[in-house]
Amino acid sequence: MVKIDKFQVHAMIAALDEAERPIILTHARPDGDALGSSLGLCRYLKSKGKRPEIILADKYPDTLSFIPENEEKDMILIHETGSEAAEKAIAEADLIFCLDFNSFGRTEKLSDALQASAAPKILIDHHLYPDRSQFSTVFSETEVSSTSELLYYILLKMPEIEGDARRLPPGVGKALLTGMTTDTNNFSNSTFPSTFAMASELLAAGVDRDGIIANLYSRYRENRIRLLGHLLDSNLKITGDGVAYMIIDKGTAEKFGIREGETEGFVNIPLGIDRVRMSVLAKEDEDRFRISIRSKTGISANRFASTYFNGGGHENASGGKLIFGTDIANDTAVLEKYIGDSAKEFMTGQKDDEK
Repeated sequence: MVKIDKFQVHAMIAALDEAERPIILTHARPDGDALGSSLGLCRYLKSKGKRPEIILADKYPDTLSFIPENEEKDMILIHETGSEAAEKAIAEADLIFCLDFNSFGRTEKLSDALQASAAPKILIDHHLYPDRSQFSTVFSETEVSSTSELLYYILLKMPEIEGDARRLPPGVGKALLTGMTTDTNNFSNSTFPSTFAMASELLAAGVDRDGIIANLYSRYRENRIRLLGHLLDSNLKITGDGVAYMIIDKGTAEKFGIREGETEGFVNIPLGIDRVRMSVLAKEDEDRFRISIRSKTGISANRFASTYFNGGGHENASGGKLIFGTDIANDTAVLEKYIGDSAKEFMTGQKDDEK
């Protein structure tokens, strides 16, 4: 089970006792785990009589809009649409919770304001290699499915909860179970015994998992399904070494009217093919291609991401990027060749000119 350092818990409780205006930050382009853990913590802090706010670098995807309640949306400040208010909140905060990122840089537009703040900073994260020097208190555990799961076990250590999920404030368990479900792709990757224990305890406490699943996986727009069909029919490539890859350029995304977050989970689909051992999805963004990588046991998505795509993450679930301004990122055909060549080199240990 997840081990939570009691001294770190005491430090968090002491910091909370002193704080009146805590804020919660997460990484840029928030996903389900980022938003679920942030709202779970926000609801807990409200139950303690605090006045928390969630600060996001970018708007969360419409596909996750069911997670915050209507009245909670006023507590979420988005730098993308209100930079002055977001930076003011960071400057005035007397405690900052940093969720689901391992260094300030992962917050992108919020990084400078976060760096400038003198407030104590509490990290709660499950990624490799946290920059501990940036935080006053660190909860870092890689052997958990998600930040939502780690936060769940931290909250169980709070004196008023006493290890009983039924004592969590209303809505906390729902938010955390949602975040964990998205980061495990509905229990298909990065799961541990503690992950299933968390789910079991929250179900026993009355959390409506059926409602969560319906919101996450049964309410897609038609556009998403048609794009997926297009990619699988005419875009999917599979190398002889079992690496599948797909590329979504801006023109394709616009043709299908795709919104932010609507391609979530696409990278997992090719892993259903027996001979596929690793899957790569490249999606064009404002100034880069964002790279998502998933792999089967025995193949390191993390090492592939760090070696070829300026990224990293978990052993079987990682990501990276290729910034525009290079020949690779400016030409889709060149990018396709780069992915194929990189996959061959990674899987065989040999470059083309060594064959």
